[in-house]
Amino acid sequence: MKHIVSIVGAGPGDPDLLTVKAYRLLQDADLVLYDSLMGDEILGVIPESTEQVYVGKTHCDMQCQEVRQQRINSLMYSGYLDGKKVVRLKTGDPLIFGRGIEEIRFLKEKDVPYELIPGVTAGIAAANNFQIPITERCVNTTLLFCTGTTAKNEFKQFASIAMMIKEGTPLVLYMGLKNIDNIIEQLLSHGVKASTKIAAISKVSYKEEQMIAGDLSSFSDIAAQKPLPTPTVILIGQNVDSLMTELDEK
Repeated sequence: MKHIVSIVGAGPGDPDLLTVKAYRLLQDADLVLYDSLMGDEILGVIPESTEQVYVGKTHCDMQCQEVRQQRINSLMYSGYLDGKKVVRLKTGDPLIFGRGIEEIRFLKEKDVPYELIPGVTAGIAAANNFQIPITERCVNTTLLFCTGTTAKNEFKQFASIAMMIKEGTPLVLYMGLKNIDNIIEQLLSHGVKASTKIAAISKVSYKEEQMIAGDLSSFSDIAAQKPLPTPTVILIGQNVDSLMTELDEK
């Protein structure tokens, strides 16, 4: 009997943020293919008897992305043909700055039945953990997700992003800490106010989670004084103020 391949979002790292369906699939899997940044606590949910294969990539490991993706595709397909319950476990949400769509296209081409299980993405978890209102009635009607690292290492997209920020749209920035000085320069050069708030949250939902915050004019100095470990998500916008300060003052 052939089983369905499950592409599962693991959320930001706290196993309590796994969906019920993700947890159930991990408990029942024969083969789990997991990414880098997958914390030990998430992996600890998987039964010891389950075959676990690391298929991740880190910034400096010199892997070819195409070769890596071909290996992942091959493992999913061979596992399916062997009748295994395959879980492709991805950090965060499979379709937010991951390569979930590439894996879905491969499975469709091979006529392999699959399902997609959403996960809590780090930007949303960070905003909730630090009570940052990235949407608020009568304040903003849009929310923008963006990556600060692109294949071509370009920043021209921040001209249009700056226009949205000026109109009140908060920005949730992934993989942007390395390039944050360039990004801030782009935003300021396209008219975003230097007083615009910015917060960076590291290791979202882990015990080591921490935040630094300031405005666009001061953030680079703050980040230099208190370097954050990756992964980090960055929130930018006039309303990116933690409600915790407001609540503490009451």
